[in-house]
Amino acid sequence: MKNSYPLYSHEYFMAKALDLAQQAMEEGEVPVGAIVVTDNNQIIGKGYNQTERLNDVTAHAEMLAITAAANHLDAKYLRDCRLYITLEPCVMCAGAIAWSQVDQIIFGAADQKRGYQRFSDQIIHHQKEVISGVLASESEVLLKEFFGKLRT
Repeated sequence: MKNSYPLYSHEYFMAKALDLAQQAMEEGEVPVGAIVVTDNNQIIGKGYNQTERLNDVTAHAEMLAITAAANHLDAKYLRDCRLYITLEPCVMCAGAIAWSQVDQIIFGAADQKRGYQRFSDQIIHHQKEVISGVLASESEVLLKEFFGKLRT
């Protein structure tokens, strides 16, 4: 995917996460990507779904990105950071996001079946800024393509 969005915009970083989602799909994983970005717009953590590859149900994109960012910072909290995810986090990931203390959560497509907001929008602290719908249609296209291939 060619990233032609304005430098350091939400769309710019979400396009980077979509590149990771594409990589996941190419490896036979559910196409979800995530990145952690500092306040000075440095990408410090990346992840894409690897549950099949690692044989680990917790190997979701955002869990791997959070771990990578924490390792980069040598800290358990990701204050002054933003997390971009191509799909609304599940309850497990929302809990990890809350514990990581990122300042802002930006996601693309809503997950009507397993997204955290379906179960409780209180998992992520109400003072954290959550922005949804950023490049949602691009994320939805990947997901529909992936699941369409599984059904044929």
